[in-house]
Amino acid sequence: MASAEQVNLLRELPAVDEVLRQYQIEELLQFNPRSEVVEAIRNVLDVTREEIISGAKHSVDVEELVNDVVERVKQSARPNLRPVINASGVILHTNLGRALLSERACRAVEEVSKGYCNLEINLTTGKRGSRYSAVEDLLTKLTGAEDALVVNNNASAVLLALGALASGKEVIVSRGQLVEIGGSFRIPEVMEQSGASLVDVGATNKTYPKDYERAITQETALLLNVHTSNYRIVGFTRETTVEELVHLGQQYNLPVMSDLGSGFLVDLAPYGLPKEPTVQETVKAGADVVTFSGDKLLGGPQAGIIVGKKHFIEKMKKNPLTRAVRIDKFTVASLEATLRAYLDTDKVLQEIPTLRMLTDSLEVLNEKAGQLAEIITDKINDLAEVTAEEGLSQVGGGAMPTAHLPTGIVRIAPKNITVEELVTRLRLGEPSVVGRVQEGSLILDVRTLQNNDTEPLVQALIQSLKL
Repeated sequence: MASAEQVNLLRELPAVDEVLRQYQIEELLQFNPRSEVVEAIRNVLDVTREEIISGAKHSVDVEELVNDVVERVKQSARPNLRPVINASGVILHTNLGRALLSERACRAVEEVSKGYCNLEINLTTGKRGSRYSAVEDLLTKLTGAEDALVVNNNASAVLLALGALASGKEVIVSRGQLVEIGGSFRIPEVMEQSGASLVDVGATNKTYPKDYERAITQETALLLNVHTSNYRIVGFTRETTVEELVHLGQQYNLPVMSDLGSGFLVDLAPYGLPKEPTVQETVKAGADVVTFSGDKLLGGPQAGIIVGKKHFIEKMKKNPLTRAVRIDKFTVASLEATLRAYLDTDKVLQEIPTLRMLTDSLEVLNEKAGQLAEIITDKINDLAEVTAEEGLSQVGGGAMPTAHLPTGIVRIAPKNITVEELVTRLRLGEPSVVGRVQEGSLILDVRTLQNNDTEPLVQALIQSLKL
């Protein structure tokens, strides 16, 4: 039973209409739906009522109630998908959206977002056109392939290609290439969905052309090569090359498909990165169909890109599944802009954010880390120990698993709160900041920080380090 004090406090609680008349709430109503504001008021009043009855609250402060309502509405109105400052050093961070689009690509998306566009109309003839025409010529020019098709991601590209070329038939692949491609999806499962039957040959660490040859039957429809872009087997190994598969395919009149996973259009080995097969090299080696991602090492939007021999690509275009996995106008616009950047080989490394971050020199990164450490030290008033050091970044996104990228980092050891509390506050802040924890300190890797990140990052640190 409520005490007399509790009864009096309950009577002091304002009605919903009374709260609505407060000037802060009236301002809130100018930018938020009335129903959302009323719901927030009722929720705050209900919580306050429960606190009074439980004895946890001994006064009613209308101003405090109003502030709680304002905060609730603001939190409710925050977009679920919002920007994050990536200070983790993982360039293609899958959880943070992978590749950043170039400025040119962002402008292209903005342009087609504001009005209508010629997505499926040929402006020359006035007749219906193909949504793929905007990127087909660019892809064939850049890769040397006869034709091209783009779908919504690389898993779809592999599924579509296998279904179109080998449904109801057998596909031979090396046992060492039965990779899991992310999200627990595995090549054997993708193949099962396509209607093709898997025939795995060789051993985990060694597969020879003769292993494929022994498995060829009248039911064989395709020889498949899967580039193990997200892991490496080292030591006593031997893998059959695309060239060897092509030679075998020509002997038995079988097409060869190569799934590169992450599609390189530029060889980055001269910049100290591991040698990876480029799309151009794979096409030149004779692969009939090549699939790869648009949002990994290509540095564009999420997409699955298929290039290869025209009669195989045409078969895929006529497959009903193509419509189910087709790309929208935003993907077309951003992918076209990304591909156009590759036409200028002298500037592409700086224009595509992914390539720029992959090739930034240690000298430049150390300088950035030193400058950031000085700014933070000057602003946080001895709330943490701050040092600039050298560290290692990651490529991420299931690409280049053996790559070690020397980088500049800023190490922050908070004095008044734990590093775990600091990490949580930064992640939940506005803007959200994601770093990494190492040896009891917060690590900010400057490789993945963008030019406009410094000021909001420092402000977020200031707020998060306060008690």
